[in-house]
Amino acid sequence: MLNWKSLIVAGVVSAAAMSTAQADILIATAGPMTGQYAAFGEQMKRGALMAVADINRAGGVLGQKLKLEIGDDACDPKQAVAVANKLAADGVVFVAGHFCSSSSIPASKVYTEEGVLQISPASTNPKLTDDGGDNVFRTCGRDDQQGAVAGAYLWDHFKGKKIAFLHDKTAYGKGLADETKAAYEAKGGKPAMYEAITAGEKDYSAVVSKLKSAGIDVVYLGGYHTEAGLIIRQAKEQGYTPVLVSGDALVTDEYWKITGDAGEGTLMTFSPDPRKNAVAAPIVKEFQATGYDPEGYTLYTYGAIQAWVQAVAAVGSTDTDKVAAELHKGKFKTVLGDIGFDAKGDVTAPGYVFYKWSHGKYDYVK
Repeated sequence: MLNWKSLIVAGVVSAAAMSTAQADILIATAGPMTGQYAAFGEQMKRGALMAVADINRAGGVLGQKLKLEIGDDACDPKQAVAVANKLAADGVVFVAGHFCSSSSIPASKVYTEEGVLQISPASTNPKLTDDGGDNVFRTCGRDDQQGAVAGAYLWDHFKGKKIAFLHDKTAYGKGLADETKAAYEAKGGKPAMYEAITAGEKDYSAVVSKLKSAGIDVVYLGGYHTEAGLIIRQAKEQGYTPVLVSGDALVTDEYWKITGDAGEGTLMTFSPDPRKNAVAAPIVKEFQATGYDPEGYTLYTYGAIQAWVQAVAAVGSTDTDKVAAELHKGKFKTVLGDIGFDAKGDVTAPGYVFYKWSHGKYDYVK
């Protein structure tokens, strides 16, 4: 089996060998293939590789095969812009990416200028599509949708409890925490604490001590699985067991690898799990046959490529303006179900539900 991480060079690698030597329509996926959020880059890469292989096996699109490039932005905004410029210069016509909102937003400016169509499978900050061009889409939901669900849940299920809101200062983390806090306050809730943490640190014991001293019962974190896992694990080490609530960036088994039993009972919002869709069953089985569980954003990446391919087939061209117009008005059959996109480029699909971590797995809150 090829080790794709070893093939990453200067942020972009060719994955032509996974599709066909005659590939002649160049597309890409881009995200954190390295760094602390690489688990999500792996999800995107797996989804893109499988989608390209399946589409090429079925004959490709417009009589041509797809060729995939993989861009590594490490969730760094500057690197994301460099990757976007490199992909555009290489002649990529479509990018399924990026992952972090702080990467997708600046990269989208490059794609708009260069006429490249972008569908993010994972970036949830509203600014991506609110401020983006007609070429910018996403197959995931938005933080204002996610925050509304989370804020209402906190109000309904933790009345009388002290709730702290933490964020990691990123476009995703702060945006999600602020949307959730606003929704909670709109219901009548009064946050007991609102604090920023620094992403990438290894020791959050001071933050944990502050939460413990304040008698915080529930910690809502806008951020990623690495920081969330360390905070709740270090809390348990201090004999402190608040309920941790967070968002869609906890949809990776790596969260439990960090927390162990300390992660028991963690709550999070995420869109309905596409692995449970009947329409996705054959693709899920195909992934599982390779020993991989297509969790998190794997199928959201696969679905983004499916939607683009169907739009290309409908208009008979890879021209970004024509394909974008079709995406805005059409309906597409994907592993995510039948989806479309509104005038902003946001997906018209079910919103967010709550999940609970238990015994190393996450599933719907019953």
